[in-house]
This record gives sequence, structure tokens and C-alpha cells, in this order.
Amino acid sequence: MQILDLRAADDDQRRQAAALLVAGFRENWPEAWPTLEEALADVAQMLDPERICRVALAVDGTVLGWIGGIPEYDGNVWELHPLVVAPAQQRRGIGRALVEDFEQQCAARGGWTIWLGSDDENNLTSLGGLDVYPDVLGHIAAIRNLRDHPYTFYQKLGFSIVGIIPDANGFGKPDILLAKRIQRPSSERNFNHDKHHPGDDAAR
Repeated sequence: MQILDLRAADDDQRRQAAALLVAGFRENWPEAWPTLEEALADVAQMLDPERICRVALAVDGTVLGWIGGIPEYDGNVWELHPLVVAPAQQRRGIGRALVEDFEQQCAARGGWTIWLGSDDENNLTSLGGLDVYPDVLGHIAAIRNLRDHPYTFYQKLGFSIVGIIPDANGFGKPDILLAKRIQRPSSERNFNHDKHHPGDDAAR
């Protein structure tokens, strides 16, 4: 398996990538990419030179999965969107390899943080179907994966749940937000809390 940039001029790669969006999200998120035409339009958007679009290819050139990234906050933050692996190829390490490659790509572009949203539209987690107010943080802290929601996949890769958007897809259908820092500050940029800085007294 190789992980490479998706080639804008390769119509076959683009169609394979689009078909994976339709097939990969059909079961739990059918409205995400209901048609090949809509998926092709999103693939075209991800081929913008400012974005990241990487494919995992089998030896014969078959697209096994792909991942995209969108820069935000002047490139300090990258949104991971989308990530999809062919249903028949899942649980073979392809998704992990794509995310790890994506982290390297973002870091090379000066990124500090990757974030993503992962919807729960079908009660796949303990947050599904709930009115999470007023104790939103309490519900997040007690989250349980009931039916193979992908948030635990990302947690195994070092991502943390940093919040949710309640009712993002209708009542009781939140978007679960995850993030991961991919670089550490160099030692000379570390903030020394013990050192006195001019202006400290004025802030007290």
C-alpha cells in the first residue's frame, strides 16, 4: 500500500474516491453523500492546492481509502475532512495509516492542531437521543460507545473529545468534536511560569 496525493488529472482515482464516500457513509450517514455526483463535487473541492487530499492505493492502483484536510486559523489548525476506507478493507490499519500520514502532512505545513467532527445521528453513543442540557460537560465526560461510533478510533490515535455541538443534526443528534496537537513547542518557546515578566504586577 502507498499513500500519495490524489491526482487531479486522474479521473479514475477521483471517481473511486467519490464512490468510497457514498459507500462508506451509506449505513450510518446516508445524507452525507447520497449520490456519486455530490461526492465527485466534494472530491473536486478537496483538490484545491491549499488543501490536503491523500489516497491509500493498493498495488494495482485501487483506492482503498482517502483523507482530506482544510486549513484554518492561518494554517495553525487543520480540519480532518473526510476520512473514508472501503467497507471491505476496514479494520486492516488503512485508516490509522491515513491519519498518521495526514498528521505528518499538516505538521510539515506548520500546523499545530487537527480537529474533526463526528456526528451521532443514530444513537451510536450514549449522547444520542439525549437532551444534554444543562450538564453538557457531564454527559461528555460519561460518554459511552454503544454501537461502534468512530470517536473511539480517533481516541486510540491520540485525539481527545474537546466538546460537542448539541442537536447539530436535529434533537439528540450531536456532532462530537475531537482534536489533537501534532507538534510540541521548542524548548526556547516554552512558557516559564516561574519567571517574572514585566507587567506581571500590573495584572494582579
